[in-house]
Amino acid sequence: MGALDGIRVVEVASERAALAGKMLADSGAEVWLVEPPGGHATRCYGPFANDEPGAERSLWWWHYNTSKRGVTLDLEQPEGREVFAELVASADVLLEAEDPGVMAERGLDYETLGARHPELVMVSVTPFAADGPRAGEVATDLTALAGGGPVWSCGYDDHSLPPVRGGGNQAQHTASLFAITSLLVALLEREQSGLGQHVAVDMHAAANVTTEMASYHWLVWQGTVQRLTGRHAAERPTLPSQVCCADGSYVTTGVPPRKPREFGLLYEWIQELGLVEELPEAVFLEQASHRENLNLALLGQDPETQAYFGAAREALTLIASKVSAYEFFEGAQRRNMPVGIIYSPEEVMRDPHFVERGFPVEVEHPELGRSVQYPGAPWIFHGSPWQLHSRAPRVGEHNEAAFDALGLSPARREELRERGVV
Repeated sequence: MGALDGIRVVEVASERAALAGKMLADSGAEVWLVEPPGGHATRCYGPFANDEPGAERSLWWWHYNTSKRGVTLDLEQPEGREVFAELVASADVLLEAEDPGVMAERGLDYETLGARHPELVMVSVTPFAADGPRAGEVATDLTALAGGGPVWSCGYDDHSLPPVRGGGNQAQHTASLFAITSLLVALLEREQSGLGQHVAVDMHAAANVTTEMASYHWLVWQGTVQRLTGRHAAERPTLPSQVCCADGSYVTTGVPPRKPREFGLLYEWIQELGLVEELPEAVFLEQASHRENLNLALLGQDPETQAYFGAAREALTLIASKVSAYEFFEGAQRRNMPVGIIYSPEEVMRDPHFVERGFPVEVEHPELGRSVQYPGAPWIFHGSPWQLHSRAPRVGEHNEAAFDALGLSPARREELRERGVV
């Protein structure tokens, strides 16, 4: 049994909230994914299995819709909306990411559905606040990240180059995570009040909350951060942190030591590798290790503090240049220094930590006659385990199961098919 076993979710197929539905389904919720007859537009998103385009071969669709049950309904037709309302009446949660006003035009807004089903928790993910001044504007993952602020902090030291959007649909993912946490809180509240509620998630605002210190810097003292290669955006440039290792792979030297003990551990590492003579700044590591405390707030103001932290960065850079990326990673981790290897996607799936954790998961695709490797659990619940139950549904794959659950008669099913509702 998963953590959300017993929770039924109806999800209207979308790009913005697909991750939310996936994470709920993989965590044990029963998720009914509703898409138009013929399939949702995201089935056409590449890349495709074996580079052969097709509604059933989109890797985008496969990834975002695992463990869900697929139902086709034409919500533009009255009969489709009627069946949809019946399905929602049997659910705990309705998850949708239609443009503002669309669900109301269909008579499927919270006021209508909630009146019929007071315990319903409805979650709406929109590009901007549905009741705000920008409610009707169109947004993509790119424009949400740019307008929300994260893009300002992403890019390179060379500011003749434009900012860079982080890959991986981050604005949509951020909105999905806010949707998940919000609906779980709403379900907890429902246990006390017995009533559902409407949760509105603003993708633009959600992106802004993830600007780290950039927005707050400006709000507090009108300070403007600048983008820096592979490290935190800051008002003043900091030392580079991406380094090529002896094996040609790159690492990020992460957050350098901040406490005296950590400076001591780094100095010992330099000694073990016989690199003290190659690092003139090593004397500052030893001095810092004997300090009672170190104040990071003085960085950039106090020359002594600057020397200590600069020496730590130089030491990590030197070590990285002498060993392989994985040796650097393991050595730093053993000394409680947060560093990382810059992996390609396929290297991530082969990393010993992820393999040991069971992150790569094989999912059967009967239509292909083989299994496909997927990224697995982002979290582990030992008492209610995460499980990727099944591959993404094919178009209309679970229509009959949904009709059975709703108790639709054979005559009504045939009528729906004849009218092109399913």
